[in-house]
Amino acid sequence: MLAPTPAPLILTLTLDAAAQAHFNELRQLHFPPERNYLHAHVTLFHHLPGPEAPAIAAYLAQVAARSPVLPLQVTGLRFLGRGVAYELQNPDLQHLHKQLQTTWAAWLTPQDQQRLKPHVTVQNKVDPAVARALHQELAAQFVPFEATGIGLTLWAYQNGPWQQLAQFAFTE
Repeated sequence: MLAPTPAPLILTLTLDAAAQAHFNELRQLHFPPERNYLHAHVTLFHHLPGPEAPAIAAYLAQVAARSPVLPLQVTGLRFLGRGVAYELQNPDLQHLHKQLQTTWAAWLTPQDQQRLKPHVTVQNKVDPAVARALHQELAAQFVPFEATGIGLTLWAYQNGPWQQLAQFAFTE
């Protein structure tokens, strides 16, 4: 059982090893090195209350135990203004996110109350011209592909780096 923490919690979708390695490689190539202290990730919630970590973890264990793995369609690239991300689609992921939003409604920040737009950021916080050039380059060679969401990972935000607290595997 997790202990309460003063740090805000972040919830991400855990990707299969091949997709994780692919996105990590792209992030290593294109993310500013001085800001690249995280692996590639799909953020589901940005700021859950750390003092509620035990209850959140218990609920996530239940949810993951009854959730199948999620086939994700990597459908294109998104220009972020100062970065680039790969867009992901899966209606079951949207349903799962909405279920979690409903359960945690009293705790959610405005950002976490919004509709989920799942993505993996491979570049951020660069000059807009650099981001636009990368977006054009990656879009020109893009072919849709699949990845798999295999579970959920709960993190504590540590003023930059994240500390992994727990993983919750989906049912195979």
